[in-house]
Amino acid sequence: MKALLGVTGCIGAYKAAEILRGLQRRGVEVRVVMTRSATEFVQPLTFEALSGQPVIVEMFDRPNYATIEHISVAREADLLLVAPATANAIAKFAHGVADDFLSTVYLSNTNPVLIAPAMNVEMWNHPATQANLKILRERGVLFVEPGVGYQACGEVGVGRLAEPEEIVERAFEILRNPQSAIRNPQSKDFAGEHVMVTAGPTVEDLDPVRFITNRSSGRMGYAMAEAARDRGARVTLISGPVNLPPPENVETVSVRSTREMFEAVMSRIHDATVFIGSAAVADFRAANRAAQKIKKDGRSTITIELEATEDIIAAVGADPNRQERIVVGFAAESQSLLEYAERKLREKGMDLIVANDITSAGAGFDVETNAATILKRDGSRVELPLQSKREMADRVLDEIAKLRK
Repeated sequence: MKALLGVTGCIGAYKAAEILRGLQRRGVEVRVVMTRSATEFVQPLTFEALSGQPVIVEMFDRPNYATIEHISVAREADLLLVAPATANAIAKFAHGVADDFLSTVYLSNTNPVLIAPAMNVEMWNHPATQANLKILRERGVLFVEPGVGYQACGEVGVGRLAEPEEIVERAFEILRNPQSAIRNPQSKDFAGEHVMVTAGPTVEDLDPVRFITNRSSGRMGYAMAEAARDRGARVTLISGPVNLPPPENVETVSVRSTREMFEAVMSRIHDATVFIGSAAVADFRAANRAAQKIKKDGRSTITIELEATEDIIAAVGADPNRQERIVVGFAAESQSLLEYAERKLREKGMDLIVANDITSAGAGFDVETNAATILKRDGSRVELPLQSKREMADRVLDEIAKLRK
């Protein structure tokens, strides 16, 4: 297995050395291409010493007139991995600018491409960057989504390079099974489908001040909605309270409580051909919501009676007008993951369920990544290693497409 590692100019460039080493430990042969800006952060000699191969920076560093080097380098590798990838590099890739060796290699490449962006939070959120990311995703480019945290500029937010181990794992997964990473970017295999997705938490009030909820960020559900939209589906997203912008060209219905989500789903489910229940709904609510704020009044304990909320997925699974609708659920568990997931799959009339262990690093609530096992009604299983939630969304849709066929 061979990987071509592209390194662009940002402070995260030093982490590319860890990525190189991580790939080598998995038996991958790595060659490095650097942009001129990247050499301001890390010297090419570092990567030459680690890889044992010359590092290419300039277009005419090592002219070889017997071959066209940017084409031969691209074809020798099984994967083009760009980590870190700046906003500038992403813009070049999106618009076909080939003014250095790395951007030329990208245009010459016919193998899978995996990009790990790294930039300031404002650059990440800028409409131009988001538009460029959308272009590349539609062309089949894969991403390891950036993390959230403290950045070199002193700001805090989305944009920092994903952890090297996460990038290595995703790259190695593609190298082991490249066909699983390649999808015709022009394919609209969900055209004609109406996909309904639930996302985020629900909130159950105890009194006018306090409530019960959970740590769901809604990222997985929003990724499912965006992926289905990009593959040609008409999408309805029913979302609990989240801090995410509504996806473009998606009908988004905002709700708060489990009952509101239940009613929103059941009033719109009649023409949905695929239902994906990824919301982390509250399973219980106060049996008697207090009209006024509950006072402590010197008490050291208090008892609040709870009652079960509506079971949305079970209701969709039992819908007498379901016909050929595919029903998909998610199971986030902290123990006995597969046992609980199999029971839910069977008892609630689902066609498949996505089970993830919330105690596993990088796969719980309010993170950018996920890892899961897909269980199907026929007893088969599909393992999904740690990857971005957008990538996982497409993998789940791949399995739904197989069921539809």
